[in-house]
Amino acid sequence: MDYLNKNISINLKAIRKEKGMSMDEVAEQTGVSKSMLGQIERGEANPTIGTLGKIVSGLRVDLSDLTRTPGIGVYQVNREKLIASKEVPGHYAVYTYFPYEKNRKFEIYAVEIEPGACYVSGAHGQGTSEYIVVHAGELTLEIDNSCYQVKKADALSFETAMKHTYWNKGREKLKFLIVFVFKQ
Repeated sequence: MDYLNKNISINLKAIRKEKGMSMDEVAEQTGVSKSMLGQIERGEANPTIGTLGKIVSGLRVDLSDLTRTPGIGVYQVNREKLIASKEVPGHYAVYTYFPYEKNRKFEIYAVEIEPGACYVSGAHGQGTSEYIVVHAGELTLEIDNSCYQVKKADALSFETAMKHTYWNKGREKLKFLIVFVFKQ
């Protein structure tokens, strides 16, 4: 399950309970089957924008009420359930743990790059810093024609106002976390 479906799952259930509605009542108000609503609440469905439109209209809430990060004390992300947000099979995969939100000044991603492959990233704009921690393999980071080696358990940070490339020149899968910090 990706972060957006997880948010929708948690928020739909909370909104339904907050309104004191049964699943049957929500189905009647939205025109979405009880079965589909149950799948959405359990995180087993990937609802279409049309289905979400019916839900927000029937429950009289904003789409952002369904998609925002839930206001709960603990928000756990299970890596095994994440779907890659960017991927080129056999080369790399990027997993979103905590995406951009207006009220948060950071994002967290996990990146996996196969041996001999690379992942090219465009500039992220002025006022953005990137913090990388490698936890498997060795990263070769190319920034503005300069290369930096980051070994397992080491870290590196840089301003992301220019294009950069993450290389795995080793023989094992490269795995690292990226934290983007926005200074704005």
